[in-house]
Amino acid sequence: MDQIISQIIPLWSKLIGPATLETITIVSFTALIGCTIGFLLAMLLILWGPNGLTYNKKLYTLFNTILNLIRSMPLLILIIALIPVTRAVIGSIIGMKATIFTLSIACSAFTAKMFEGNFLSVNKQVIEAARSYGATDLQIFFKVIVRQCLPQLIHSVTLTVITYIAGSTIASSIGGGGLGAVAITYGYQSFNQFILYYAVVVLIILVNIVQFVGDLIYKKVK
Repeated sequence: MDQIISQIIPLWSKLIGPATLETITIVSFTALIGCTIGFLLAMLLILWGPNGLTYNKKLYTLFNTILNLIRSMPLLILIIALIPVTRAVIGSIIGMKATIFTLSIACSAFTAKMFEGNFLSVNKQVIEAARSYGATDLQIFFKVIVRQCLPQLIHSVTLTVITYIAGSTIASSIGGGGLGAVAITYGYQSFNQFILYYAVVVLIILVNIVQFVGDLIYKKVK
């Protein structure tokens, strides 16, 4: 036990700690950008959808097709497919900025469809009642739909953050950095099981912290 403890502290300060901070940074920016864009896209889908407030078949079909295409691609394949775009926009295909860029695109499509599902769960009678009082489409969306499904939105955001903690480890396999890179480079490829499982344990702790905080917020707003 003393030998394990003597390895944990130096590895944390030199390797695991900085990698954990990098993972938190990547996931935080990815979730922030992805959820913001995803929310706006979901709003457009709700406004333009078949059961939406202002039906527009062409625009809905276009946005829905693009989002489903992005969402249906495995994350690693999507990252590889976006290499030319990432290089053109970021100037590099490796590093934190490139990882955040590619993960944000995937996250936007992921959250857009989840948020759309949340919005569609709102009772249509409540929406019609608001419309009968003369509320505009945007007023109905923000003051009725969003308020009604706020707990579901919190749950979706929690799921998104957890999903892209895992996503950051996938991105690390092609130069993304973070705990995934440490687990692969210093653990698996270097045949160092201690570092590999050290990184895995920290990832599990991060996921459980996010789940705990998400559940806490969910219970407060429900």
